[in-house]
Amino acid sequence: MAQKPSIPKGTRDFNAVEVAKRSYIMNIIKEQFELYGFQPIETPSFENSETLMGKYGDEGDRLIFKILNSGDFLKNVPFDEIEDELLENLEGFDKKDDDKYSYSDNIDELKKAMRKYVRDTYLTEKALRYDLTVPFARYVVQHQNEIEFPFKRYQIQPVWRADRPQKGRFREFYQCDADVVGSTSLFQEVEFVQLYDAVFTALDLKGVTIKINNRKILSGIAEVIGAQDKLIDFTVALDKLDKIGEEKVKEEMRSKGISEEGISKLQPLFSLEGDFGTQVESLKSILNTSEVGLKGIEELEFIDAAISKLGLKTANLQLDVTLARGLNYYTGAIFEVAAPQGVKMGSIGGGGRYDDLTSIFGKPDTSGVGISFGLDRIYLVLEELNLFPKTIADATKVLFINFGDKEAMACLQAVTQLRQNGVKAELYPDNAKMKKQMTHANRRNIPYVVLVGEEELNSNTYTLKNMKTGEQQKLKFEELLSVLQ
Repeated sequence: MAQKPSIPKGTRDFNAVEVAKRSYIMNIIKEQFELYGFQPIETPSFENSETLMGKYGDEGDRLIFKILNSGDFLKNVPFDEIEDELLENLEGFDKKDDDKYSYSDNIDELKKAMRKYVRDTYLTEKALRYDLTVPFARYVVQHQNEIEFPFKRYQIQPVWRADRPQKGRFREFYQCDADVVGSTSLFQEVEFVQLYDAVFTALDLKGVTIKINNRKILSGIAEVIGAQDKLIDFTVALDKLDKIGEEKVKEEMRSKGISEEGISKLQPLFSLEGDFGTQVESLKSILNTSEVGLKGIEELEFIDAAISKLGLKTANLQLDVTLARGLNYYTGAIFEVAAPQGVKMGSIGGGGRYDDLTSIFGKPDTSGVGISFGLDRIYLVLEELNLFPKTIADATKVLFINFGDKEAMACLQAVTQLRQNGVKAELYPDNAKMKKQMTHANRRNIPYVVLVGEEELNSNTYTLKNMKTGEQQKLKFEELLSVLQ
């Protein structure tokens, strides 16, 4: 029995129109990334499991796709076929001039080293990347001697999460990231706010809200309520406020051991209102005993003052003290972008500063900050608001009808010249009935067809038909090119 075709839940196929729309978004993001001085890199779709695990908190770790079987390709491979590969990668076994290796006197030591190489190279557990930030931190440390700091990079690649599929949430999706490492300057955060504004302005997506908070403020709040040892539990719960509401957040905090007295001190946060400056003043009164909290407020004030002076074209900058994003590695500013009012969609972008991320790979004191654009959610928002350009899915502009080999060759010569002049043109490959060829053009929304029969061959002309109006005109090639361009 034939197998019923299917794909894993949370993944999607994309047709030509969808690919064109996704490419439109990616090209605009890429253009703005490069305008702001970011350089492209790419990293593998899967990493060693230990590279990813423990970097996203308990909730994030549970969503990492693990590759449990690296394949059985070594099972029946004779040792002598991979002996040279093994020895080339073992320290202390130097290749000699006669293409032989110097073997250790201790054969057990040699076998141990080879087993370790095979295990590390072929049998180490792998995992699909959860995001692009942790692999980027690994990249920075691994290539630190080749990088000029501060290093500005961007990546547009897919990531995978073993999440529950729902609207706007997929198991395989693209992230579009830009990061800077090697600078502690808050002007980097200012530029990222500008970058968000530039991209959404170019997409004609007006009215997005760039929410901002600071991890130091969250640390300060945890300090004030006596929950320093439960910072992660506290921030993960607080980050869910807009999803599950105040009472559910309080319940989760209680379940994590945060005292009732501490939760009551948080009450002003749940009703914080007003503009950026008003909220900051309220925070100062709450955090007046926390040095780290006041430092976070100072950083936010710097960013707000700079943006107020520089201005934004279409986006709004808003303080959201409940914003935590639930990731362990943020240490300073935290960003999250909300779609315009009236559009029911989760965040369409996010990011923040992560001063300590590269230290987990052996390079301490390398500050970084970055943001990400949620391609798939941005797509859904543009679709809902009908913001894609009308011509975005335009593909073939003209189809040449095939009346036989002699006519087809003449058509193919014209098609070749049209393509050389930037016109998307095709020849129908088969000498099928004309009705079938016309129907094909209609179904593909091709606006023009060209008919070349005996009369056209003799007069060196082309009959151009407008498929929308039905109008036909007989043209020389130069005239045909002019109309189609």
